[in-house]
Amino acid sequence: MRKFALAMGIALAISFPAAEVVAKDAKEFEVKDKGALQGAGQVAVVAFNVGFIFESIDQTKKTGGLMGAFGGTTKAQSKLVGVTPEMMQAITDAAYADFTARLAAAGMTVIAPATVFASETMAKAGSDRGPSEESIQLEKKSKGKAVFYAPSALPIQVILPGDVSLGGGFGSIGSNMKATRSALAVGTYAKESGVPAVDVIYLIDFSDQKRPGAFSFGGSLKVNANLSVVPDLSKVTVIGANGKQNQVVITSPMSVDGEFIEVADASTGAAKATQSAANVAGGLAAAAGIGLPMFGKTRKFEFTANGEQYQAGAVALVGNANERIVAQMAAQR
Repeated sequence: MRKFALAMGIALAISFPAAEVVAKDAKEFEVKDKGALQGAGQVAVVAFNVGFIFESIDQTKKTGGLMGAFGGTTKAQSKLVGVTPEMMQAITDAAYADFTARLAAAGMTVIAPATVFASETMAKAGSDRGPSEESIQLEKKSKGKAVFYAPSALPIQVILPGDVSLGGGFGSIGSNMKATRSALAVGTYAKESGVPAVDVIYLIDFSDQKRPGAFSFGGSLKVNANLSVVPDLSKVTVIGANGKQNQVVITSPMSVDGEFIEVADASTGAAKATQSAANVAGGLAAAAGIGLPMFGKTRKFEFTANGEQYQAGAVALVGNANERIVAQMAAQR
């Protein structure tokens, strides 16, 4: 299988040169300041979750096509391999340590997790350490699966309503009820302690089809391996002692370039042959004026992480997101 190595700049780590993080749009954040942090000298980080997308299906409607005489849907099925649980935990731990250090540098004292979770109220906010695997809706025609890790410094994993797209249906009832109970516990803790509670959620994607510089397999959809923080699903929420909530939502993709991932077309030969035959049949039928169903192109891609470089890139990426978000939080005081 021929692999396409994506050259994306230098490797990144805390001790490496500073990463160049790109935000695609001018507006990086949607900021809601309801006064939850006003005058606050202390904060409690009650939830901190980093999600890693490991599988995604992206679709775009396509007219015309390979032979210019058929329509259909271009679909990319992408899978990330080579990122171990130990790597994801290490990335999450580094992201949490960086976030709390930036809060302290901004003049906000972070209450020790042992003190926060020793309270009877916060003991009701969660029941396990995680990680938690969830199905997520990325965009209108894009969905995926992600696994969310909590930092080792927190004794339990707390996921609040709105943090993760838990979906609907009978199977999600338990998860939604658990998130609701956690929200009640966190709100009560903030009110009783007089300390704003901070909830952080980041989602890291390994393929952003809208980034420039991607290779294409012939359709309108492009796939690449830039690491990015997924907008709209990555955010920080602060629940104030006054019951009000502040929020900073990343609204523009933040990405970092480096030699993180190698990409290979994992489609089987049989699948490619079937699609080629369908394309030819569609083209001949159209030329003869015969209406046939529209055929689309489907490709499967396997993204193999380059070990330490992937980990270093993810740490640098979230560190830059932390820097921008904490600056927004500091302005809300």
